[in-house]
Amino acid sequence: MKAVIALCVALLAAPGLLWAKDIRITVRDANGPLAGVVVALTGAEPVKPVQAEIYQKDRQFHPQLLIVPVGSRVDFPNRDNTQHQVYSFSPAKPFNLKLYADRPDAPIVFDKPGIVELGCNIHDRMQAFIVVTSTSDIGQTDADGRITLSAEAEDMVDGRVPVTLWHPRLADTTHPVKRTVDPNTPADLTLELTPEPVRDNALDRLQRRFQDL
Repeated sequence: MKAVIALCVALLAAPGLLWAKDIRITVRDANGPLAGVVVALTGAEPVKPVQAEIYQKDRQFHPQLLIVPVGSRVDFPNRDNTQHQVYSFSPAKPFNLKLYADRPDAPIVFDKPGIVELGCNIHDRMQAFIVVTSTSDIGQTDADGRITLSAEAEDMVDGRVPVTLWHPRLADTTHPVKRTVDPNTPADLTLELTPEPVRDNALDRLQRRFQDL
């Protein structure tokens, strides 16, 4: 019994062991709180792959941002009445699904962490991203630009917690922005983003009318 008590005291006294803390982060840009920022701790850990899909409808990808663990399989069903040719040139997963309707023969396996940008070779306006991650400590900021992640001792570097931030309007969408935060203080971080793309709504309406003919 004394040995068990001594072991418990030693574990509680040892720096870093059994340590966990909620990391509260708010992300802003020049216009205020920023929703939809992908925030992650940098530690790697075993994460079970999943089966997911990004479908095409009304000449758009749905969803336009997908977060999956390394090793996940993603299907790309086509729910439009036109064909699509989905591709990526991203180093994390280059691939090309040749012109097809319905769905491809097999899902794509995303076997490396990184940012994968998707496009359609037929419809230039179509764009989506897949964030392939090796950590479960990842998520997106809410409408108020806030997110809370749980950090453990192994996530600490020199008393701070490294985090990565990514958004589809970063000037360089191929790499996340790296920051560090104090685990004892709520963090307020700022990103510089490119302007929102201008969409030609009149042309979109015309294309939809053509589809209905």
